[in-house]
Amino acid sequence: MTNHQTTTDEPVVITEGLTKHFGDFVAVADFDLQVKEGSVVSLLGPNGAGKTTIVRMLATLSEPTSGTARVCGYDVVRDADKVRSVLSLTGQFAALEDNLTAQENLLLMARLRGYSKASSQRIVEGLIDRFDIGEFREKLIKSVSGGQRRRVDLAASLVVQPRILILDEPTTGLDPRSRQVVWSTIRELVGSGVTLFLTTQYLEEADALADHIVLIDHGRATAAGTSNDLKALIGDQRVDVTAADISNLDTLVAVLGGMFELNVDRDRRMVSVPAPHELSDLAAVTAALENSRVAIDEIALRRPTLDDAFLALTGQTLTSDQENNPEEVVR
Repeated sequence: MTNHQTTTDEPVVITEGLTKHFGDFVAVADFDLQVKEGSVVSLLGPNGAGKTTIVRMLATLSEPTSGTARVCGYDVVRDADKVRSVLSLTGQFAALEDNLTAQENLLLMARLRGYSKASSQRIVEGLIDRFDIGEFREKLIKSVSGGQRRRVDLAASLVVQPRILILDEPTTGLDPRSRQVVWSTIRELVGSGVTLFLTTQYLEEADALADHIVLIDHGRATAAGTSNDLKALIGDQRVDVTAADISNLDTLVAVLGGMFELNVDRDRRMVSVPAPHELSDLAAVTAALENSRVAIDEIALRRPTLDDAFLALTGQTLTSDQENNPEEVVR
């Protein structure tokens, strides 16, 4: 991760005990967070974990049930108008006019933000170039692809460059090219001092962009830190051995169980061996398997991933099906 230039050490976002109920359902519970200016903070978790509810409270679109949140020193409830003046939110669904072209949507947003016709045109040309919109600038939004629509939506959120930009699932549904355009723009913005608050369910996105990651599960922060901090929570590298079929798995466990402390995944026919000393332990595992002649599909030395960390801390993966969470109803 490239070092970002920050303008102050004071947190620009502070939440304390932030909580949101929908009836008896607790969507967010006792959420504490501090975000430094010029940094990228990612809320990482599966659909329904509470990420969107958190950003809606920060953006003054939903009042907390309890707890507090301050953005650039402004309380999100008492100073909602001032919060909106320093913050921009791009939600999961594009807020664009279908019967206008991509360029007309951007011009409309610029004029609504108070720019003159000439200034609006200059700003829009810059955004069209930055987000690679030129090839479809004259197409009606209702006729462009989902990835193209998303790029216009993100561009619209930057007609005025905010101090804090919240991107809620910014690359969901984007093709690889569009995703790289968004990532490049995010790095450019943060390099210029914008603070970025990113929610995502994509491991590689949080890993590539975020200075600080908060793992969210059922409305609670289960762990927080840098990508390397979170990976370190579940130990060092490991040796994964996959049995050729389920009948060989018990033999594999018997062979290695006397030598190492094992983690066994029966669904994947896999035995994992902690490997603090890469070469020596890998050689020992290989030798034991050769002597036993047990049939295996694969043996590999691997380092923990964010998915491993999330699975270890929450008992689920980030590819879980979307939960029935009331936050999906109130967007």
